[in-house]
Amino acid sequence: MKPSCLRLRTAWHMPKGFYALILAQFASGLADNALMILGVFFLQEQGYPVWWAPLLKFSFTLSYVLLASVVGPVSDAFPKGRLMASMNLVKLSGVVLLVLGVNPLVAFALIGIAAAVYAPAKYGLVTETVAASHLVKANAWLEVSVVMSVLLGVALGGWLIGWHGHSASLAISGLNSSALDAFALVSLIYVVSAFLNAGLGTMGAGNVQLPLLWRDLRWSVFWQSNRQLWKDPLGGVSLYVTTLSWGVGAVLQFAVLAWAQSMAGLTLQQGAYLQALVAIGVMAGAWRASKQFQLFNARKAMVWGLLLAAILPLMTLISGVALAIPVLLAAGFSGGMLLVPMNALLQHRGQKILTSGRSIAVQGFNENLSVLVMLGIYSALLAAGMRLWSIMLLLTVPLLAAVLPLGMKFWRKSA
Repeated sequence: MKPSCLRLRTAWHMPKGFYALILAQFASGLADNALMILGVFFLQEQGYPVWWAPLLKFSFTLSYVLLASVVGPVSDAFPKGRLMASMNLVKLSGVVLLVLGVNPLVAFALIGIAAAVYAPAKYGLVTETVAASHLVKANAWLEVSVVMSVLLGVALGGWLIGWHGHSASLAISGLNSSALDAFALVSLIYVVSAFLNAGLGTMGAGNVQLPLLWRDLRWSVFWQSNRQLWKDPLGGVSLYVTTLSWGVGAVLQFAVLAWAQSMAGLTLQQGAYLQALVAIGVMAGAWRASKQFQLFNARKAMVWGLLLAAILPLMTLISGVALAIPVLLAAGFSGGMLLVPMNALLQHRGQKILTSGRSIAVQGFNENLSVLVMLGIYSALLAAGMRLWSIMLLLTVPLLAAVLPLGMKFWRKSA
């Protein structure tokens, strides 16, 4: 075998079951993102105000914060593959409740509970079974699967909006909607993901599971873990950047839809396709980051945060789709280059300081608290009539403040 081929095979060698995990994550994320687009349409179809759309994401994300002290110990106490399979079935239950007429925010909150438990199990399984030297590349695989699920999920959601439009309107329990067949397809994807997750029993079989003790579920214990990770020099920096990036990214998801309809005159379906351009950029950035960065030089990715913070407000000033395409691609690419090394560094330090499940729970708590705060501000400012450009500029200032000092430092060194 040629040396170059041997190096390539070694560099991308992953533990048994890793690619099945990637496929299961893709299926679950595909359903999540398609469901979010369908949820926005469902609100419009049922006559809810426009500012309710970000609240779907808000209710979905709330569980990551409220259950932060629980999901880490639960993830460490049970076989992670089976736990993820169970959570996909809980997501399925949320879809069923939605079509039965339960308040959309309640249904999405239940789906969010499942997602909050799913995340530390997924990332914890990767951290436990992948060697530190391969952790950036493993995160690139995860990021690509996540982004592909976003890309195809929003595209699927947009296609389902048009697909169900040709179907007869159905009524269940007094709820009249033409999207019930679309919700059924999303439910089927959750079932497929559950079967894939259930087959991960051999991955990480040698890892020791920790007993689930009542004291581990207390908020005082969680806050101690939270402080430990924030105080770590490397863990704190990466946690700061990923936390702010998640909040800004959540706002961007809805800002693109709002921009597409208000500035470019596109439909919600077309806006969903345009939103997928960001995902394509993130995927390209994740692939490039896996080639360029390892744990020892992950902090150099801060430079890409400067570009991301500059692009986001610029996007809202563009009125033509042709010019918006490269801008959205560039925003996604910058995000991928920034987040993949930062996530790998954070997971590595988190496992050293805490456990894999608890460190991911701390990360999820901070990142999704940022999402809640950012979406709350976005919804309030949108309801108050503030221009989209002003909102994006205001929300990117914290991200710029986070990456500017280190970003400029590495920029000068590389110049």
